[in-house]
Amino acid sequence: MNEPDPARTINTGPREWDADTYDEVSDPQFEWGTEVLGRLELNGDEVVLDAGCGSGRVSAELAERLRGGRLLAVDGSAAMIAKARERLGEDVTYLVADLSELELEEPVDLIFSTATFHWIVDHDRLFQRLHAALRPGGRLVAQCGGQGNVAEYAGAIARAAAQPRFSHHFEGMAPMWNFAAPDETEQRLLRAGFTEVRCWLQPKPVTPAQPLEFISTVTLGPHLAQLPEDLRQPFAEAVLEQAGKPLTLDYVRLNIEARRP
Repeated sequence: MNEPDPARTINTGPREWDADTYDEVSDPQFEWGTEVLGRLELNGDEVVLDAGCGSGRVSAELAERLRGGRLLAVDGSAAMIAKARERLGEDVTYLVADLSELELEEPVDLIFSTATFHWIVDHDRLFQRLHAALRPGGRLVAQCGGQGNVAEYAGAIARAAAQPRFSHHFEGMAPMWNFAAPDETEQRLLRAGFTEVRCWLQPKPVTPAQPLEFISTVTLGPHLAQLPEDLRQPFAEAVLEQAGKPLTLDYVRLNIEARRP
């Protein structure tokens, strides 16, 4: 189908990404995504929304299972959507959108998402919009950062950010992550109108092969956006120094399953 129309861009919150570098370094996210995809029950004729499709690596695996259906690839980053379109071609519908403001012309059968929801602070609003995007009986199957995710690494970021050459750039910086617990996520889903709700955590530690490129692209985007160009790499290097070698990121994934009645 067609390239995103500017009139269909409703991106009020998310930031832009370096989609090319993300595509190169996101093996952990790809592995987690395909693991979640492996537990999906699909007939192949469903209409599926990939909520936070990124560069389209997992989306391509999902599209292979939808030979008789349709895939809607949604991301808050225009660069990610462009990269996904380069990979997936013309048989997918694309939308640049803030998921917390998502509005679809027609409901979908399934919302699939990995490595995305923790970037949205207001999960109550998010789940309300996802519930509205599903047809009755439609399912939500997702995974994102959960309670305890990168807790030790976040400490390294905080120590680097407190250094005098960086600290004043981060004054008043808004929260950027929501690493929620399973029980509070279940309650939010129920309040949004979902049933058959199930949430659980999985530890998924990662030692990236390209630590500087990985953290600069995958984890530090909001911080680097606060800094002038000449301080961005020094800040990433300071975070690596605080985190120790080898860099091991203490990822914890929150798995989400629910249905719209």
